[in-house]
Amino acid sequence: MTRILITGGAGFVGSCLAEKLAENPENLIVIVDNLRTGEEAKVPVSRHNNVHFIKCDTNDYRDISAVFFAWKFDYVFHYAALVGVLRTLQNPVAVLDDIAGIENVLKLSKNTGVKRVYFSSSSEVYGEPVEFPQNEHTTPLNSRLPYAIVKNVGEAYLRSYQKEFGLEYTIFRFFNTYGPKQSRDFVISKFIRMALQNEAITIYGDGSQTRTFCFIDDNVEACSNAFYRNAYINDVVNVGGTVEIPILEVAQTIIRLTGSSSEIKHVAPLEEGDMTRRRPDTTKMMKLMDRPLVSFEEGLQRIISNTSYIL
Repeated sequence: MTRILITGGAGFVGSCLAEKLAENPENLIVIVDNLRTGEEAKVPVSRHNNVHFIKCDTNDYRDISAVFFAWKFDYVFHYAALVGVLRTLQNPVAVLDDIAGIENVLKLSKNTGVKRVYFSSSSEVYGEPVEFPQNEHTTPLNSRLPYAIVKNVGEAYLRSYQKEFGLEYTIFRFFNTYGPKQSRDFVISKFIRMALQNEAITIYGDGSQTRTFCFIDDNVEACSNAFYRNAYINDVVNVGGTVEIPILEVAQTIIRLTGSSSEIKHVAPLEEGDMTRRRPDTTKMMKLMDRPLVSFEEGLQRIISNTSYIL
């Protein structure tokens, strides 16, 4: 049995990764989450007998060390983090607390024989873009936001542990990811919920800021294939969509697909944290995919037909 720990596994991306990895009966998946932003209902325990859930705070050494010493993991996916633009802007100290979790996971991985740590970093580390597409090794990491700084610190920790102790790592820099199980306060799920209820859709600024959107199935397939193929060891991989879309167009597309009568309401731009553009260099990611990416409209349709989490 391959023993795998997923921290933050009651969150959107972590729970979907757990579902994918649990399809292999040779994997034993342990999910830990403090449920601050995750939901136990997302954990696929009832559907797989090789998945176990433990309520645990990764930032608390005594809490997480007991799990490590009890299970002796082979691999760790460290996905636990405080996420969401507004949430992280409003709780900067709580964001910085996640540095303790990174340190705990790496110390315990080193001391308990973990072979490799997979880390969910973020496109936010790039800050305001200076290069397109944003390449893993040539684009400067220049954001000053606490969330991005923590992710950058996490990447530095991984490189340092590999250099000094030989602990292998793979860093996934996630760009905007969306799907049916995403929490209600993220842009796609929020816009769809408002459209289905014919409420005004609120956009910060004029909506010209662009993003690429990666459907959850694509994110999970890229990450699980990196794991199974031992690909990009001690390396960084952008995980994201390839088509740049203005936020205004996102809202208009959702209104059209849902047949909504929602109006679009523009409010003052965020003072910080809402970068003007995002577009990853996905060359590495596409080598991990065995099929084309899910198109933006197809992904939206899948969510609209399965709205139990967002309504």
